[in-house]
Amino acid sequence: MKTGIQILLWLLCAGLAYMIYQSITGPIQFQKVRQERYSKVISNLKDIRISQEAHKTVKGKYAKDFKSLISFVDTGNFTITQQKDSSFVRFDKAFGIDMPRDTVIIDTLGFVSIKDSLFRKDDRFKTMMNVPGATGGEKFEMEAKIIDKGGYKAPVFEVKVAKKVVLGDQPKDLLERELTHNSVEEVNGEYISVGSLTQVSTSGNWPPVYDRRGKK
Repeated sequence: MKTGIQILLWLLCAGLAYMIYQSITGPIQFQKVRQERYSKVISNLKDIRISQEAHKTVKGKYAKDFKSLISFVDTGNFTITQQKDSSFVRFDKAFGIDMPRDTVIIDTLGFVSIKDSLFRKDDRFKTMMNVPGATGGEKFEMEAKIIDKGGYKAPVFEVKVAKKVVLGDQPKDLLERELTHNSVEEVNGEYISVGSLTQVSTSGNWPPVYDRRGKK
């Protein structure tokens, strides 16, 4: 009886020690996993952003889906032009004489591959729609449209992923705390995102620390 009680007490002590250990190391490990995965997610979002900016430069609007965006990056070209001022003479009926007119001449010098310009020899753009760390193979949500901003039709886009997708295998209590905290040093809210469907912006909702960890 005495031996059994001692064993039970040892088991209780061991269980309590493990709980204390987990309460200390759990949040530390969660923070490490969060930072690693967020960095990879944000890296993909940066690739998507520069691809969308190139798409707008060439086509005047953002791509609505990843299939067309990836195809554009893979096969599209930037046009290299040269602009110079010039002038010519045109007869002016009001004055009855030839009058000089200023103009701008734009010459096409050549073309540069968008893929090589943005990603060099790296083909990572072909998988940039996949969410790093997602246990179910989820992809980023992307939407693009035209909004009215003071009478100006402005192209906008937004790409996002829920934190629950990125950290779906982490402890639920720590994940719920992550969704509700508010800090200038971390990604706030339920999503990690870039762009906006209501404002003319291509900014991401992450703090500068993630840009310093890996610049693109």
